[in-house]
Amino acid sequence: MPVAVDRTRATTASDAHSSPAKVSQDIPPSGAGAQSAVNPRKRRKAKGKEVEEAEEEAWSWKSLTDSSASRVPPVFTKDGSYFFSAAGPSVKIHSVATGEVVSTLTPPLESESGAAGSSLQTDVVTSAILNPHNPFQLITGSLDGYIRVWDFLDASLLQTISISQPIFQLTAHERFRDYVFVAAARPTKKKTSKANVATSEDNVAVLRVSLKPTAATASAPVQTSSEIVGVGKTRSTTGLAISPSGAWLVATAGHKAYVCRTADLRAGFTKFVSPERLTCLAFHPSEEYFATGDATGCIRLWYCLNESIAVKTPGVEKTAQTTTLHWHAHAVSSLAFTRNGAYLLSGGEEAVLVIWQLHTGKKEYVPRVGAPIVHIALLNNGGEEEYLLSLADASFVFVRASTLKISRSIARIKLDPAISHDRPSTSTAIPLAVHSLSSTLILPSSHPSSLQTFSPSTSRLISELEVSPSNRVSRRDEKPLQPSRVERVVLSDSGDWMATVDCREADESFRAEVYMKIWQWDRKGGFWVLNTRIDRPHGLKKVTGVAFRPRARTPDDLLLATTGEDGNIKTWRIRLLKTKSEGVEVFWVARSTLRFRNETPSDVSWSPDGSLLAVSVGEHVAVYDPDTNTLRRVLTSPECPTVSSAQFVGSSGRYMVISGPRDVFLWDLVSQSLRWHYHSKVAIERPVVHPDEDRFVVMERLSSSTNAESPSTKVLVFSPLTSSPVAVRTLPFHLRSVIPVPPSGFFPTDPAGFTLVGITDSWSVVVFGDDVQVPEEEGASAQGITRDAASGKRTLFHDIFGASAFEDLASVPSTSAAAVSTTAQPWKGREVAKVFDAPAHLLPPLETLFDSVMDGFLVVRPTEADDQEEQRIEHEEEMDVDDVAETSSRPVKGGAPLDRVVDRQEMHGFVELFMQVAIKEAPSSRPPPAHPQLNGTHKPNGIPPHINGVRTAPSTPVNASKPNGITPKGQTYTPSKPAQPQTDPSPAVKVGKKRKKSLG
Repeated sequence: MPVAVDRTRATTASDAHSSPAKVSQDIPPSGAGAQSAVNPRKRRKAKGKEVEEAEEEAWSWKSLTDSSASRVPPVFTKDGSYFFSAAGPSVKIHSVATGEVVSTLTPPLESESGAAGSSLQTDVVTSAILNPHNPFQLITGSLDGYIRVWDFLDASLLQTISISQPIFQLTAHERFRDYVFVAAARPTKKKTSKANVATSEDNVAVLRVSLKPTAATASAPVQTSSEIVGVGKTRSTTGLAISPSGAWLVATAGHKAYVCRTADLRAGFTKFVSPERLTCLAFHPSEEYFATGDATGCIRLWYCLNESIAVKTPGVEKTAQTTTLHWHAHAVSSLAFTRNGAYLLSGGEEAVLVIWQLHTGKKEYVPRVGAPIVHIALLNNGGEEEYLLSLADASFVFVRASTLKISRSIARIKLDPAISHDRPSTSTAIPLAVHSLSSTLILPSSHPSSLQTFSPSTSRLISELEVSPSNRVSRRDEKPLQPSRVERVVLSDSGDWMATVDCREADESFRAEVYMKIWQWDRKGGFWVLNTRIDRPHGLKKVTGVAFRPRARTPDDLLLATTGEDGNIKTWRIRLLKTKSEGVEVFWVARSTLRFRNETPSDVSWSPDGSLLAVSVGEHVAVYDPDTNTLRRVLTSPECPTVSSAQFVGSSGRYMVISGPRDVFLWDLVSQSLRWHYHSKVAIERPVVHPDEDRFVVMERLSSSTNAESPSTKVLVFSPLTSSPVAVRTLPFHLRSVIPVPPSGFFPTDPAGFTLVGITDSWSVVVFGDDVQVPEEEGASAQGITRDAASGKRTLFHDIFGASAFEDLASVPSTSAAAVSTTAQPWKGREVAKVFDAPAHLLPPLETLFDSVMDGFLVVRPTEADDQEEQRIEHEEEMDVDDVAETSSRPVKGGAPLDRVVDRQEMHGFVELFMQVAIKEAPSSRPPPAHPQLNGTHKPNGIPPHINGVRTAPSTPVNASKPNGITPKGQTYTPSKPAQPQTDPSPAVKVGKKRKKSLG
């Protein structure tokens, strides 16, 4: 536990040197002067070299997100049960019914020789299509120059062909068996000059590649194509497709559309000029024309596939007859025709799906799909047609064609595409926190004004919280918008409170906005509820630090400390207010405001037991007593002109680590001395303290010497005993935000080791540390997709529970169809529990389950022959039903007994509910009528007889008591007055029409 120091004078490094307390061996005796600041550093440097040579190694890490959104449009299987999406070098197979990843196709290491070079992005899959001659095979092309043929049912790689050139586009047609057309990069680059600025663009060659290997490489893992024919040269392609008839090959690149007849590939391309740069391509499914989208948002339908292409004029580029459709304000990213060719779908940065009716030019919209649209694919498996949208934040959205409503979405961790807005600078804080109650991570979402909750144990996106409601519109013209951005998020150690800070910078149209919002966790519902919003907690200045007081036993002890660029240090507390309805309203109010000289505070932190508050101000660290707001100690480091952070180390909080731009200081609060000082030659990040051990890490950002090298980070692990790192680790990326993760509830790691979660410069979420083990996701590896022989079609339950869950069902002998149709057995208690043991969105409609479930709970009452005869006669004579049924002491028969035991309290609850809802009192306005006999026949139940005098069997008297001697509601029922005799049949009594039953 930290010891509060009584003196408030500033303690400097020189004071620590002259202190009589024992100091570390890294600090020389007093009077060493300038040498004391140099020699230890040299000795530490020499020792650091020894440590680096002995201990430096790569730290284990794993990314929780995909590297980027898929560059490949989703591809559906022929039956529409699955779709493929590319993620880096792998291809994921998703189930359409559940959205889960059922298998992942990853190339073997031996075929990635081209990817083992300097760049990590050389093996990215850039195109994927189904084999037109085998619907169970997938053909992919990647930047490493490999064409791979997969059997996705068996998750096996059948063939790998290398063309030694990066592949950008790939297409095939059933007319060309064992051939594919690819757009591959050429080694040379064409130099151009635009606006006196030298630029270079990759030149592309369109090739026809045979999938048959040469005889020399037929048995090799990586084969060489037996025939490669060049079709033509283009700029960097944005689309490559073959017409449905197979007669035309079209490529789009730059400001031109390249058209070639497949029957005469040697003739090459005919170029058609577009006024704007083309961005996407789509062929009509039945007619010979194609559509393109350009950078200005225009869509053009090209009618140039005719015999006039054969006439070529050297040096002259042709123009074609086109039809223009324009709605998008920015570049069109994807186009797709519907199956019947009547509609054209388009999408782009506006996050709006536009449906064009081609013969009328009218359009419909599906707005606010969540993020900019990257790709559009159509699903038609014999039922209702659906549109699958691949979004820029690596999520997928299904849209129903009949209602034009979003039916479901598939998302893991949403990425920030940074299309409509710029990402914050590296100096801006990034929200990142751990919620212990739900064992989830709170991360920035795809939009800067939102947060998302991710569960590492299940690898699922739990929810998304819109901290600052905003209109998610695209940028105006070419200037990105400045949205409201969540910069900070902190949680109390109990997990019941969360504080967020969102701000929006001022521009010529809007003023600056800063809000601090405090959220309360709803434990029953499992979501965050906004409790208090504080406008401008530090004026128009930014908030530089937020921290909850740990180990607060009561709500009165819980404090929230904030610092801002206005120079104020504020604390906030909970206030309880009784309402008129005898309730208690809980909200947060300001408690105190402090200032330290004229310095600007940059960070705030609490001691582990919450007894001290440390604030970084200028070159000092001010230590306060939060209960009395008194200044207890000032720590000063002259070698560090600006202190960026100050944190307590370990569970006891005896030490404090202070960091600057390139310096790290460790103070011993008990001995009031500076233990050691570490100076780095490069910029360092904020130290991260282990939650339980007396250790912390310091991260150094290493700049890459060449463009080919990826940026790296050196992680130095320190202990309070020495300024030499006890371990040195490396990471192949730079980090923007890092937090420690508790040893339990998240990842199966060693509690004594470090487990950290961070956000990289490329906006990926990574977990790294000592022997990090992340639970493997279902479908993360290559798994065969087998079909159930009994059902003939893979169902939703197979994708959720796996094929092994249904093995026992195959061995059970199936009953005959006649037996199934004639006898319907009710569900038993365990069967009912299994049906409802599923997510709510996967359950069938309630009305389809009600009868079957209720038949399992309600037991059929046994009936005797006389009771059946009485019911038949009553039905024929349209008699009223008795109020109290005849009871029997015989055991209940019929129906399947439930496996669970119904206790007395539950039974009384059902009886009380039935009496209140189903049993109604008889009308009391009419006096009890007399009951004379008619034709010598007495009806005790007051039911009028037929006038023909036919005597019927009397029913049970209604005034008879129950077996326990209690009548309903304690009343005595008397028979009703019979009807008067009539000579003619009464018109009110008609054969075939039942009278209303009386429950009275």
